[in-house]
Amino acid sequence: MRVTVVGSGFVGQMTGMRLIQEGLADVILIDIIEGLPQGLALDMKQSSPIEGFEPNIVGTNDYADTTGSDVVVITAGFPRQPGISRMDLLGKNAAVVRGVVEQFVPGSPNAIIIVVTNPLDEMTFLASEVSGFPKERVIGMAGVLDSSRLQYFIAEELVVSPSEVEAMTLGSHGESMVPLPRHAKVSGKPLTELVDGATQERLYARTRDAGAEIVALLQKGSAYYAPSAAIAKMVTAIAHNTEELLPVCAWCTGQYGIHDVYIGVPVRLSRAGVEEIVELDLNEGELLQLRAAAEGIRAKCADLTQL
Repeated sequence: MRVTVVGSGFVGQMTGMRLIQEGLADVILIDIIEGLPQGLALDMKQSSPIEGFEPNIVGTNDYADTTGSDVVVITAGFPRQPGISRMDLLGKNAAVVRGVVEQFVPGSPNAIIIVVTNPLDEMTFLASEVSGFPKERVIGMAGVLDSSRLQYFIAEELVVSPSEVEAMTLGSHGESMVPLPRHAKVSGKPLTELVDGATQERLYARTRDAGAEIVALLQKGSAYYAPSAAIAKMVTAIAHNTEELLPVCAWCTGQYGIHDVYIGVPVRLSRAGVEEIVELDLNEGELLQLRAAAEGIRAKCADLTQL
């Protein structure tokens, strides 16, 4: 498999490193800054004898080198800074994502696009519109990251291993995230039986604000270890047709009563992209939250037409 990672910031470079260390793909790391992706790729290659992986990574500034990509991961864009919301980035990053897609699509017309750039849901919609690709081949990385954050916070709260926790979030990446307390379990026991409602709300609120918490602590830059792990998880599912249930930003065509909008839902990924959107058993309150999140995303996507 051939994977292009657009953007050589911390998320992009860590994604590239994870992909080659795990032997998932040949990686092309591309950036507009001359020398940056080349230097990073060379550094990664030089670690291969120690770490024991094949050094299948190339750094470049030329989109011609990305030709024939099976997956293109878009991490390029302006990162969040303290006091700046994901939505504040809408205008700035729309121009970046549009330019990126226009450059790689001619050489990789059959690729699957994974969008990471914020605001995630709206940038996924934009990438779909600009590429003209079938909707199932354009997805966003959000739910895998948010779900991992929630799983960690639950594990920390209950002093258990994160591997004992099952939890998933749907909806928007950010303020309109939809937690699913009835579907969360710790060592097979429902979370609702282990912590009270106030504790659940505190855990969910921290998950919604997890990115901002890291931005505030770092003071410069944003998260990249967990986001890159989430990307690698999605690429693994695509490369190996794992059929594992993963929450990603995908195009709904009536599932959950939601039509014609990108939103975080559970899917099964394959080499064709979204193989299936899985409809979980949601109660009325959860459905209302998910549909409200969808309408919020739809409104912001409409704002893109004004840019």
